[in-house]
Amino acid sequence: MESEGQVLLMGGYGVVGAQLAALLRERHPDLPLLIAGRREAPARELAERLGRAEGVALDVRSPDALAALGVKPRAVLSLVNDPDDTLLLAASRAGVPVLDITRWTSRLTATVLRLSGATPAAPVLLGSAWMAGLVPRLVAMAARRVGRLERVEVAIRFALADQAGPDSLEYMDRLGLSFEVTEDGRERHVLPLTDGRRVTFSDGRQTRVFRLDTPEQATLPRVLGARTVTTRLGFDSGSATWTLVVLQRLGILRLLQHPRWTSLRRALLTGSNTGGEAAWVADVEGARGKVRIEMVDPRGQAHLTAVGALLGAERLLGLDGAPPPPPGVWFPEHEPRPEETLATLRACGVEVRIDEQLAREVA
Repeated sequence: MESEGQVLLMGGYGVVGAQLAALLRERHPDLPLLIAGRREAPARELAERLGRAEGVALDVRSPDALAALGVKPRAVLSLVNDPDDTLLLAASRAGVPVLDITRWTSRLTATVLRLSGATPAAPVLLGSAWMAGLVPRLVAMAARRVGRLERVEVAIRFALADQAGPDSLEYMDRLGLSFEVTEDGRERHVLPLTDGRRVTFSDGRQTRVFRLDTPEQATLPRVLGARTVTTRLGFDSGSATWTLVVLQRLGILRLLQHPRWTSLRRALLTGSNTGGEAAWVADVEGARGKVRIEMVDPRGQAHLTAVGALLGAERLLGLDGAPPPPPGVWFPEHEPRPEETLATLRACGVEVRIDEQLAREVA
């Protein structure tokens, strides 16, 4: 298979994919794009609007998806669920760099195990942590300031009216299942929607947040050595948050895990889809002090996820001013130029505030 300079966006006309494609076109006007998905018409329509792009029909589950292209893409940006790692493994074997932002923790672990038999022939960047890896990317930046990570507390406020594609609601499928966390260097299992805390966000609004299974709770301890990592989520509607908490306490969410109830589970959090503000904060404590990170995207969580994917794509392709990563498995925590990350976020309209309280300042 001959190599071509096109970057393949699998799921490129979806809610997040279309915004990522627009960001790539804006920041890299000459970068050729290949918009792919199960339906050819919307892929072609978006490609025509973007310019320097093509639209094709591809099925992520097909073992011949890459072969059907006839050319080897420069990279694959996977923006839809690849449940059996079909596309990821095919690209890895062909020496095509891959960015994947769609995996929850258990699937992320399974993917790493699948890749463990042989070193990938190209870099594989697994950017599935919250907002396509923005949380661990910024925590890694904070770690450079505070030293050895003792505690990372992440709080997310989710707007129910925000735009969300079907894949982004997949976390609803795990709200009845326990998951593993690391606390004080030890692993234990907890249930979602437990251990609530009240957190004040950057706009001064307080939100009740509860535990949620997210990949950075697995990767930050293993990649950066964080001794305690906790991610919690709450909704901008307090009644919606408490409804789920009560359903958890009554054991009803666990009963709803059967596949026949998938539509009902996801309908519990389906809002108007008209748009909303995305916000999260992270309190990072290390050997040399503390850092608080506050992030807000007025354009919503789909846009913020697309910005996270943009950072991953630029890292994978070496478009961020640093050399591309060598073959192997990588995570957003391996960011080599954190200050460039901040510049990109702000250029994309994302509000970022970082407050430091280092040891020398409080001594």
